[in-house]
Amino acid sequence: MSSDNSSIKRTQATGDEVRELFLRFFEGKGHKVISSSPLIPYGDPSLLLTTAGMVQFKPYFLGEATPPNPRLASCQKCFRTTDIDSVGGAKHLTFFEMLGNFSVGDYFKAEAIEWAWEFLTCRICLPPQRLWVTIFPEDDESHKRWQEMGLPAERIKPSQENFWGPAGDWGPCGPCSEIHYDFGEEFGCGKYDCGPDCNCPRFLEIWNLVFTQYNQDKEGKRIRLPRPNIDTGMGLERTVAVMQGKLSVFDTDLFTPIIGQVSQLAGLTYGQDEVADRAIRIIAEHSRGITFLIADRVIPSNEGRGYILRRVLRRALLFGRRLELEQPFLVQVAESVIATMGHVYPELIASRDFILKVINLEEERFGQTLNAGLNWLGRMMEQAKVKGGKISGEEVFLLYDTYGFPKELAIEVASEEGLAVDLEGFEQQMEQQRERARAAQRFGSKERWTTHTFASLAVLPTDFVGYEQTSCQGKIVALVVEGYLQEEALAGQQVEVLLDRTPFYAEKGGQVADRGKIRGKHGVIVVAEAVWASPSFIVHQGEVSEGKIHFGEEVTAQVDNEQRLDIARNHTATHLLQAALRKVLGEHVYQAGSLVTPERLRFDFTHLGPIPKSQLIHIQHLVNEKVRQNLAVTTTTTTYTEAVAKGALAIFGEKYGEVVRVVEIGDPPFSIELCGGTHLSSTGEIGLFHIISEGSIGAGERRIEATTGRGAEALLEQHLAVLDRVAQKLEASPQEVPGRVEALVVELDKEHKQVLVLERKLASKEAESLLSEARVIDGVNILSARTLATSVETMREIGDQLKERLGSGVIVLGSILSDKPHFVAMVTPDLVARGFHAAEIARQVAKATGGGGGGRPELGQGSGRDKAKLDEVLAQVYHLCPTFSRNAKSTKS
Repeated sequence: MSSDNSSIKRTQATGDEVRELFLRFFEGKGHKVISSSPLIPYGDPSLLLTTAGMVQFKPYFLGEATPPNPRLASCQKCFRTTDIDSVGGAKHLTFFEMLGNFSVGDYFKAEAIEWAWEFLTCRICLPPQRLWVTIFPEDDESHKRWQEMGLPAERIKPSQENFWGPAGDWGPCGPCSEIHYDFGEEFGCGKYDCGPDCNCPRFLEIWNLVFTQYNQDKEGKRIRLPRPNIDTGMGLERTVAVMQGKLSVFDTDLFTPIIGQVSQLAGLTYGQDEVADRAIRIIAEHSRGITFLIADRVIPSNEGRGYILRRVLRRALLFGRRLELEQPFLVQVAESVIATMGHVYPELIASRDFILKVINLEEERFGQTLNAGLNWLGRMMEQAKVKGGKISGEEVFLLYDTYGFPKELAIEVASEEGLAVDLEGFEQQMEQQRERARAAQRFGSKERWTTHTFASLAVLPTDFVGYEQTSCQGKIVALVVEGYLQEEALAGQQVEVLLDRTPFYAEKGGQVADRGKIRGKHGVIVVAEAVWASPSFIVHQGEVSEGKIHFGEEVTAQVDNEQRLDIARNHTATHLLQAALRKVLGEHVYQAGSLVTPERLRFDFTHLGPIPKSQLIHIQHLVNEKVRQNLAVTTTTTTYTEAVAKGALAIFGEKYGEVVRVVEIGDPPFSIELCGGTHLSSTGEIGLFHIISEGSIGAGERRIEATTGRGAEALLEQHLAVLDRVAQKLEASPQEVPGRVEALVVELDKEHKQVLVLERKLASKEAESLLSEARVIDGVNILSARTLATSVETMREIGDQLKERLGSGVIVLGSILSDKPHFVAMVTPDLVARGFHAAEIARQVAKATGGGGGGRPELGQGSGRDKAKLDEVLAQVYHLCPTFSRNAKSTKS
């Protein structure tokens, strides 16, 4: 099958062989074989789903991108709903494989027609006399070329239908030649003009050659392309049916395994009852489409491509009910699809669990209401027969709104009973519902998408590969742009992205998340955070830094390697630290909490008292000793019971599953813990471990902060730089600094004592001068004054001397210290007994300057913010004196 000269006999060809033969034939004609693109046409807003082989090549045809080869060939997954009501007949499908050869400005009509004829008559050996062609009436060039191939004029039929429009609302288009297979007059309608355009089963279109000469814009205007292109599409299923001598695609090897599975589930023999056979065919056909759509990450919903999937899936369930399949069955049919086609499309096998989960969820959801919906519809139809043969749009809307019954299914069921549906009335009801939703949004009731909402998606758990690698390929399975689920994100927008697989570690267990970038074909996301939306989903939060990103596109997720290593150094060091603490302090030490960042680590642990400096140094030395020994760091998975039995430490209060990850350092292990974080492969990569601080965080708990690697290096450089600056100031070497500083401290202490002596002498003199400020108010000595004191201690010294000389009184002193107003209030014991309270006085005067105060009944202190009010507040003390006693009566000392 690898040679251009390969051919196969009819009836012997399998679907796989025809597919392979086509691709190898055109590969021999200089075409590059391109893999099928997904059913979601990423980057093409004109289409919901991929409907033709040329969809992925539109950028080449439009000159927006350079093709890898001007000649291309593919077998493309396609999905169309235009013929969904005809599915179950001999030839119509929603999902199908389209074989195609394409020319991007290279060859044109002559070669395309010649090679098509060669493949059909020489490679798959179809009888030439069985082939007919329809052409666009004005396409004289094609007519002439077909005659040159030996096709008689009577089998070349002109048709106005032979103009192929764009795949969507705009795009490349042009005239086409359709090739039809003639099964024979005995299968025809008997009319004298029976031909390829006839709807009878005699003719089957198998290949369409589109000669793309124009580009149609959004207004419908056609502009001739500078270089015409070739876009062909051959239906694999139809061609295989012809090859295998079958009138129906469902009788080929592409369908028979799936047909057999449905028949077995229904307990029926296919081929004995046409009504049951049609239902079996519909279920088999729809199951293929359902399986492939979900594999390409289409999720059931009430709009867009999600609605198409939901409609097809629920239609399959409806026909299942007609076969009396009451229990869930679509999962088993999907299994058959995967088994039949997974060797050709490996994404089916890779997404198997995801596909089955989505189908199961949807089948359970709709299956519970399907019977009730059918019963309701039955009553509607009985009433409609009495009233005039039409079901109202309001009734069909209620059926949709209450039971999720697609209107298309209601129309189909009703038409089988000869009844019509008021579609205009249905659309009016839908529009009213949309208006109610818009009104609710205007009043702020629209629910924004939150991180935890990702857990509600019917997607597989995130495949985390970050233990083994820091970069991987993945697919965007959910895209939230500035709070709302979207198809596309542009530069500058904040996004949350869910990938099917990722190397990004999400914050958990005290370890912060990785940072990095997600690169798509046309854009980049800078990932600032990775978080767990649930125990199963990792969400990447960040900003589109350039270009644009699309839902469903393949991307490269790249972790910031330097940051990852910094985190790993600190995390592995945390394990060494706990082991060292237990060896030095005792085995009562257990982890009470931790934080691991790129810059440093924080470790909280159980211990009753402060750690002496000598022990702290010992702990640091022990950790660094294990760093220098370059111990191997290994990880294994085992059961929780086995891990604990082996000696692995677990965090108190943490919930663990049955299977746990164990991190061991050294052999025999110096450290062994249950841990899900990222680590180094050996301790030598830590470089250096340095403790920054140690202290109490509560009764029986201590905290150590430390750093490693680049952080420790930077910290030491900073400390040494400070030491060098101090040495320069002291005009000494770094080694001489401690002695010089100690000498300076002794000298400063001596001078400080001398200053205190001088301040006491000055305070005594100032106290004597302030006595004249005293006033007698209501029989109480009040003294309020500003002092020149340079400290609160000196203010208290002055106050004590004034209190001694007054004998009885209230004293309020103020001074500007450190650019803020400060106050000292004193009350003699006899006035305390009468209700005066120094702390309350200090509080009130400090409050007047924007601050506060407190203290005891006989001594209060306070400070404020507005130094400009100091003199004003001190002057007001004399007027406020009577209130001090009244306010103080309720004050507790």
